[in-house]
Amino acid sequence: MIRTAPDRKTRILGICTSVIAFSLLFSACSGAQAPKQADLVATYAVQTLTAIPLARASQAAAATDTPQPTPTLAPPTDTPTPTAIPATPTPVAVASGPTGFPNNYDPLTGLPVSDPTILNRRPVMVKVSNWPATVRPQSGLSSADLVFEYYIGEGMNRFVALFYGQNTDRVGSIRSGRLIDAQLAPLYQAVLASSGAYYTVEWAIERALGNRVINEGAGPCPMFCRDAKIPSPNNLFGDTSQISAYAQSHGADPKTRQNLDGMAFDPAAPTTGKTATQVAIQINEYDRGEWRYDPSSGKYLRWIDDGNTTKITMVPLTDANTKQQLAFANVAVIFAPYTVYAATMNDVTSLSQAGQGGKAMLFRDGQELDCTWKSQGKDKPLEFLGSDGKAIPFKPGNSWIAIMGSHSSSTVSNGQWEIHFNLP
Repeated sequence: MIRTAPDRKTRILGICTSVIAFSLLFSACSGAQAPKQADLVATYAVQTLTAIPLARASQAAAATDTPQPTPTLAPPTDTPTPTAIPATPTPVAVASGPTGFPNNYDPLTGLPVSDPTILNRRPVMVKVSNWPATVRPQSGLSSADLVFEYYIGEGMNRFVALFYGQNTDRVGSIRSGRLIDAQLAPLYQAVLASSGAYYTVEWAIERALGNRVINEGAGPCPMFCRDAKIPSPNNLFGDTSQISAYAQSHGADPKTRQNLDGMAFDPAAPTTGKTATQVAIQINEYDRGEWRYDPSSGKYLRWIDDGNTTKITMVPLTDANTKQQLAFANVAVIFAPYTVYAATMNDVTSLSQAGQGGKAMLFRDGQELDCTWKSQGKDKPLEFLGSDGKAIPFKPGNSWIAIMGSHSSSTVSNGQWEIHFNLP
């Protein structure tokens, strides 16, 4: 990363401040009385997050180390008729994984790629904003192999998109890194692109990834570009092929294929699942995403709240690059404990701890399959296992993975699943 070198006094003061801040944060997390310094860190963390839903702006100004619990809410009723999505040809796929993928198969989608040499690199993970609602529609998400969705505090979620089997010349808007990125990116041997991060968070990410952290300022446009037509700070976009090229030219990517074994794929639809025509992910009362199954394409289509804090209307979430609604072959939900250090600073450390895991749900082909997720350690992709302990097959194609708190609830009625986020 490129940064201006601070003088010796500034470095010493910065390190001391960091040590004090983290000590206080961990004390607060373990139940100790939070001193004034911890409040300052929490306040600063809130201030670094500019994308706050309007209905919660007043709480953010006085954020504490423990966010308020999310209320249980009925789903919105005002939903327009779904937009018809043109069917797109799907490459021929066969059952594959969790190991021994054919040379021309992407182990993160189970699909063949036209040029296998694209797999001779590290995956590129890019932070993508979801708040405020004006950042939507985002660019490039439909080109990602995997998209992770997780909680960042104050009732908001953020995405990190992984690009491996294909690239996009415009992904964003790109925002800051979070502690959870220090867990996710190493699992997939990835480089991580973001706009930067609060300095203590940045240090944690750099400890995990080293020179595989590539932030704005590392190189000129077209790797990272600011769109003058969009207000800052939500106007940063990246080119994933340029990010790969930069990583390779600076020793962060050896230009060799990484071992990304772990997922299994099978184009045959399961016969033992529960009906799942809709999957709703409710982060808070004004932060909701829905996946509605489209039998004609065999994929789940993404809908999202319109950002109105008075009455939610669900609208199609499109990719700004293609103008088409996001369509994913699989939607997976994993339940894991969040550790909260401050109002907008939390982590999910179990993701990278070998042997850790928990409840998971896989939605594919209009069905829900109960499963478990498991971590094999810091440098191996997450595994999804059936009741027999074997890898449960995803449908070949792209996957969206929501990381929900371990206390989150899930209910179903007439094939419509409601999953409400709760900490930890």
